[in-house]
Amino acid sequence: MKARRPALAVLNALASVIVLGGVLYAGASGAGPLPPLGAMLNPGTGVWTVAGDARPPSNQTLQLPGLTQGVHVIYEPNGTAHIEAGTDHDLFLAFGYVHATFRLFQMDLQRRQAEGLLSQIVGPEALNSDEFELQLGLVRTAQAEWSAMPANDPARLALTAYTTGVNAAMAEQERTGHLDVLFKMLGYQPTPWTPLDSLAIQGIMTQTLDFSDGPLWYALLDKALGYDRLMRWLPVIPADESIQRPYDPGPYRQDPAAPFDAAPTAQAVSPGAATAAAALEARMAALPPGAVHREADSNNWAVNGPKTASGGALLAGDPHLDQTLPAIWYQVQCDSPGFHVAGVSIPGIPGILIGHNQHIGWSLTNTQNAATFYYQEHTDKAHRNQYFWNGAWRTMKSVQYAIPVKHGAAVDFTVKMTVHGPVMMEIGTAFAVWWAGALPSSDIDALYGVNRASTYQQFRDALRVWHAPTQNFVYADDQGNIGLISAGYFPLVKSGQPWLPLPGDGSADVTGTIPFDDLPQVYDPPSHMVWSANQREVGADYPYYIGTSLEFFDPGYRAGRIYQVLSNGKNLTTNDMERLQNDTHDYLAGLIVPKLVAALQGQPMSANEQTAKALLGEWDDDMQPDSAAATVWMRFWTQYLYDTFNPWWTAQKVPTKQDPGLALEPDKTGDLTSPLGESLVQWTVNDPTAADFTLPNGTVRTAPEVMRAAFAEAVTALTKRLGPDPKSWTWGRVHSRAFPNLAQIDSLGYGPRPAGGNGWTVDAASDTEFVSTHGPSWRMVVDWSAGMAYGVYPGGQSENPLSPWYENQIPAWWDGRYNPMLDASQAQSLPGSQTWTIQP
Repeated sequence: MKARRPALAVLNALASVIVLGGVLYAGASGAGPLPPLGAMLNPGTGVWTVAGDARPPSNQTLQLPGLTQGVHVIYEPNGTAHIEAGTDHDLFLAFGYVHATFRLFQMDLQRRQAEGLLSQIVGPEALNSDEFELQLGLVRTAQAEWSAMPANDPARLALTAYTTGVNAAMAEQERTGHLDVLFKMLGYQPTPWTPLDSLAIQGIMTQTLDFSDGPLWYALLDKALGYDRLMRWLPVIPADESIQRPYDPGPYRQDPAAPFDAAPTAQAVSPGAATAAAALEARMAALPPGAVHREADSNNWAVNGPKTASGGALLAGDPHLDQTLPAIWYQVQCDSPGFHVAGVSIPGIPGILIGHNQHIGWSLTNTQNAATFYYQEHTDKAHRNQYFWNGAWRTMKSVQYAIPVKHGAAVDFTVKMTVHGPVMMEIGTAFAVWWAGALPSSDIDALYGVNRASTYQQFRDALRVWHAPTQNFVYADDQGNIGLISAGYFPLVKSGQPWLPLPGDGSADVTGTIPFDDLPQVYDPPSHMVWSANQREVGADYPYYIGTSLEFFDPGYRAGRIYQVLSNGKNLTTNDMERLQNDTHDYLAGLIVPKLVAALQGQPMSANEQTAKALLGEWDDDMQPDSAAATVWMRFWTQYLYDTFNPWWTAQKVPTKQDPGLALEPDKTGDLTSPLGESLVQWTVNDPTAADFTLPNGTVRTAPEVMRAAFAEAVTALTKRLGPDPKSWTWGRVHSRAFPNLAQIDSLGYGPRPAGGNGWTVDAASDTEFVSTHGPSWRMVVDWSAGMAYGVYPGGQSENPLSPWYENQIPAWWDGRYNPMLDASQAQSLPGSQTWTIQP
């Protein structure tokens, strides 16, 4: 992207011509979906102020109402912020002011999605999203959380101060005409911030990581494939547990909370449930990206003792999320009487989610456990707006909303609720959803406890009140200790198979959660290493049901690679941690490619097939952009999976048109590639004559036979697409990364750019269509022996596309370079640093 800045200059010049050319037509009244242009073109407050808004801060003194003492905000040349405050109240007030100064539009967009208010700024196209979010109830959860906070609760006090800071920045931007350009382009002004908005953003993040539709998919596949075949292909417990590498191998505790028996015995899915599941899935497919959790890509680990060169503790973490501009994170260091913490925050929420303080460091990965259950309510026409539960008819509760719609009348919308949760679909049957994220949670209090902790016991105690989303928290401290704990709600039900829709009559209700002391966790293990990469955290003998491969535990290839490197590692250093975070070795390829090469041995092949085979035989399993073998491997794997399963998809009429997420493609990875692939790996490696290779018409096949056919098809397809020379089929020709603009304005994004990695490498590049927009959103390494930490994220601190801080950290991130995480005094000594002195 060497021409990135000139491209922006051209873009803005063209935009000016287009806008001015339309003035005579649109005038001050607007035209069609466009907002009125009068305010947009105001020379003092319109789009012309964007260039001025883009300038980095300079040394200056500011006034901020609500402060009790002075505050200093130091900005490094790359935009990283350091807030020094004399009181915790002033810290959080300045936190809100800084967030809103650089990310107000992002914050507003996130709260609007969470609160069902997107239609107000973009029109009726967003009604499906708004209605869905109002049903799911993030606003209701936020209201319940706020009401439950005592007046002196630290989280309530922090949210109140933070809100004051956000509104001060918002008022200043409105007064000076420096609101973000996207407010001006969309023709609206943000409404005042409230603490509920921050809690709603917490809710939308929880939804992204925790709300899933696995039981709906199981219902649709059960109807098409039959229960026995479905559970053989997408089992609760993977057939080959060794690949999963659970970080907590046991032995396990089992306390009185009745565990669920996960034995896969048949449970009927009624035609009505399948119909409702298909309709609800079709609706979910039209939601904004991230509204339903399906990705499983994050890493964290820690090592200590004889594993490290220093004998101290090393920690590494890289959460994998949607990669957008502006980025999901805002980097900040905070100093006040109660907080001495540095790391990354989410704009809209006061606090450091991933980082370190003076004594401990931590990072997170998603546990992937089942946290969403669907209930088929018993209703009939004779009992309107009622459902049958625990032996009696109950009246559904209802909440009324009026959804404001741009250029139209408000839409009245009613949300119905049963004891299980909101009714999401009423087609043939009423489907209600129970979701752990809808329960009020003390996550901000837990986060502040983590921010302040100095020992593992304090860290662990703080996480007792962390509920959703359930996360794997890795830990390392300055005394050389390491640990890992999966904190949050792991819901249990009375009976039934919760991977399928459950009966709503009361027989399968949620009874509680796995007790905290029984959760997966380890502390200073004898192996001197802990790790998580979204794999199943525990072994098959864990006494509680926590989810399935479709719900969406990672198949374990990243975990396997991390385990491989750490278990063989000696004298590990910060450089080794950084190298592993950027590793593009495909562990899955190491399992399958030797089997493929063996299956091809001695077989008649075309010249291109022979060359492709030779490339694979010499390959080191590294998904580098200049590797042709990487391309052959990935195209073979998707074809092999397609040839194994798609005959059944076709014969049994899996409803892929109603739900494209269920579709299999010969040249793309999809949502089912990993869970189905987990079974395919097991058969290929351990049972190549498995009956599962047999076609629906009874034709018997073996793994080598299917592999040979898939390889030939893959080579033919690549020849057609990339040309006759297999050595030129480099991975970078078909695989890239892109960082789209959050508002979906293509010209304000970054890329696509040829890239290495894939969905199973430690440096994950989820590649549904071989263009990745999901991956490491923040990389951090903490070396407690040296007292240093390093981090980088792909983006920049500002949401203004003309700011030098919009995408300035992408080159370092792309090249695997890190920035030292400095304290305020170190930052202030850097040439080019700037300081805000903020007075009450």
